[in-house]
Parts: sequence; structure tokens; C-alpha cells
Amino acid sequence: MNEGQAMKHKILIVDDEMSILNSLRGILEDEGYGVEIATSGEKALEELRRDPPELILLDVWMPGMDGLSTLKEIKRLSPSVPVIIISGHGNIETAVKATRMGALDFVEKPIAFERLLISIQNALELQRLEEENRLWRQKANRKTRLTGNSPAMESLRDQIQRAAPTNATVLITGENGTGKELVARLLHRHSLRSQRPMIEVNCAAIPEELIESELFGHEKGAFTGASEKKRGKFDSANGGTLFLDEIGDMSLRTQAKVLRIIQEQTFERVGGSRPIRVDTRIVAATNKNLPGEIAEGRFRQDLYYRLNVIPIHVPPLRDRIQDIPFLVGDFINELATESTMGRKTIEPQVLSLLKEYSWPGNVRELRNFVERLTIMTPGQTIGPEDLPQDFLQQAGESKPGKDYFSYGTLREARCAFEKDFLNHKLDIFKRNVSVTATHIGVERSHLYRKMKALGIGGDLSADPTGANGPGKHPS
Repeated sequence: MNEGQAMKHKILIVDDEMSILNSLRGILEDEGYGVEIATSGEKALEELRRDPPELILLDVWMPGMDGLSTLKEIKRLSPSVPVIIISGHGNIETAVKATRMGALDFVEKPIAFERLLISIQNALELQRLEEENRLWRQKANRKTRLTGNSPAMESLRDQIQRAAPTNATVLITGENGTGKELVARLLHRHSLRSQRPMIEVNCAAIPEELIESELFGHEKGAFTGASEKKRGKFDSANGGTLFLDEIGDMSLRTQAKVLRIIQEQTFERVGGSRPIRVDTRIVAATNKNLPGEIAEGRFRQDLYYRLNVIPIHVPPLRDRIQDIPFLVGDFINELATESTMGRKTIEPQVLSLLKEYSWPGNVRELRNFVERLTIMTPGQTIGPEDLPQDFLQQAGESKPGKDYFSYGTLREARCAFEKDFLNHKLDIFKRNVSVTATHIGVERSHLYRKMKALGIGGDLSADPTGANGPGKHPS
């Protein structure tokens, strides 16, 4: 198998007999496995630290550090790596001890190769199932569905459904807080790679001097502080999906290397010279206008064309206002499971007000706002009176009742506006004069007088001030 070819699985064989090493290496390479060898326990641990294998075949009787001592150290350094013990001096006591120490199986010499291959297959399958189980637990804790039935969301679902089963590179665009990461997870979940990991990289959060090491890995001694070999994100995502979030913030130098990987599916670790071949699907996302970045010389045009094979735009929340009640319902349910406050309900008037706001922070802002209401509302029902004043000042106040420019005098236009404004606010607060007065910033007695003067219906008999007695007129 050539160095640059993709390998099925990497297996480390540890034995002090070269004849055994060469024999096993030949058989396993014929089966499509990548093989590394070590002639002692000490060298096996060096290889484990340098580049962890996916499975280890370990002899028991070796000079220096024996197999059981090596097994103990392996389980300390990499507890998830499966180990199969091989020995010509095997007995029940040794097998039981090795199993208790974490060995997955025990194969005696002379080795029955068919038996060994079955043991290897079972070990790798068990490891795959454990990794799959871990991924499913992660998914269970993360939202993996789109909420809403607006035309914009139906179109987005259709695009994901068409793009997911392919290996094509996808570029997700949209404003901050719209859910680009969720779209990336759905693309992976419904792809043929869903059983392999999806690795996420926030390009804006990694310092420029570290991003190449983060993406490609590095060799020991490649730079100050590189005390051991490290696998990069491309390597970790082999067979799966690599999600490059905020790719518009990536440096031009790193962009050139990413372009090469997309084109050739090979890369070299920082400080290394050996080509490593990977099979990784790239999904990228950005909130920036990449054509504009290209014009300013901050983004490579050739990389843009490589990424933009399938463009998917995630709409802002203001373009799918009708989805707000569904989103709020989801957030209420999520928050109920995360706290001891129970599930709170939201009155229809609140939902109407939420739909009048523009939500510049999109779905993320909406969720934060619902969480704020859930925590700060003392009762189990969230009503208009529970909405913060700063929100009320922005939502719903621009809704006109009529064309005030059609009135002939300022007094007529002002009276018409005041009547529409007060009726709108009273409707929001269920005609509760006291609550409405508090939220619009006037004295209750003043609001009673204004309502009577403008002919606005309400329970004026409840006025405790007597301010609206006969002959009294609003100022």
C-alpha cells in the first residue's frame, strides 16, 4: 500500500519476533489494513503517543516491558483503543488477567489467521458502535430539526434533502443567529457519512498562528511547544464531514492550503513531508458577503468557486415571521426540561407582539428573549405585562391606524393618533388601564381622562381619583 493511499484502519502489531511481525503485516495489508510494527512495549508506547492506531495486537512475553505492563500503560494513555492479546504462552490465568485489565480478546500462538481476522473485525465493529453511540448521545442533546412551515423553511428543507446524500461541497450563507450550524448538522445527519464523525471548526475563534496546526495537525518538534505529534481536524474527519464555520475569517495563506485539500484530498501536517490522503466532505458557512470579500482581496476567488458547488442560504427570521409561534413553543419546551420552573405558557397577545419585532439577532436573539421571559416571569403564564419596556418601545408602535397626513389640522391628526395608539396598547394589555398606564409611562388618572375625552371604551367607573367628574376635561 502506497504512503499516499487512503487506509481502511490502522493496526499496531507489538511483538519481539520479526517473523511474526512480517507474517501478520503481510496478511493484514492484504486485507486492506494499514499496519505499523513495534518490537517492544516501549516502542509501542512511543508509537501510541506519536500517532494512535485504531487497534493493537499485543504479545505477552517480551524482553523489558512485558505485554501486561504495556497493556496497563496503553489503557492509561488511550483507553478507547481496543487491544487483542497474542501469545504462545497463553493460559486461562493470563487471559483472565488481560481481560480484566481491558484487553478485548486473547489469541494463542500459533495463530489461526482466520480466527484472528474475525477477532479484529469484531473489535473494530465494537469500536464503531461505541463511537456511533457516543455521536447519537451528542445528537440527542442537540437540536437537529428545522422548526416552522413558512415557504422559506420549506424551501430550505428541500435544499437540504437534495444536497445531503451527495458528496458535493456546500457553502451555507446567512446572517448571525439564523441557524447555519443546524443546517450543517442536518446535511451530515442525512448523508451517507452519518455513521462517521462531523468535526466542527470555528475559523474565527482560532488564532492565526494556530489554525494550520488545528486543521492539518503537526509533527513533533514542528514549532515551539509541539512536544508530540497531533492529528488535525481534516484527519479526524476522515470518512465524515468537516464543518468550517465562519470561513470568511480564514487567512489567505490558510485558504490556499484548504483549496489544495479540496482539490486533491491530500495534505501534509505542519512540519511534515508525508502526504496524507483523506476522504472528507467539506461544508462551510459564513455571514460575510464573499463576492464582496473577493473584490476587496480578502478571499480567494478560486476557493469560493470550490466551496460554492451547492449554495444554501438560511433566511433571516424577519423573512419567516409566521414561524415565531412554533419556535417559541420549541424554546419553551427545551427550557422546561433544563430548569425546575416547569413549562410556562405564553398568551396570544405576546406572540402577536413578538411577530411585530424585526429580530436583528434572528433565531438566537428570539431564544435568548424567551429564556429571559421564562426566568423573570414569576407566574406560569407570560402575558403582555411581563414584556420588558425596552422591547415594547420597539415592537408594535410603528403600526399606523390611518393616514394621519389626510387631516387638515394638527389637533385633528394628534387626536386620531392618540386614539389609535391608546386603543392598540389597551388591546395588548386586555383593556387593563392600570397596566397600560404603567407601560406607556403616564399616570393612571391621566390615562382615564384621556380615554374619556377621546371616546375610548373602558371601565371608567374604576377611576379612584375622581378626576373625571362632571365638567372635568383632559388637559
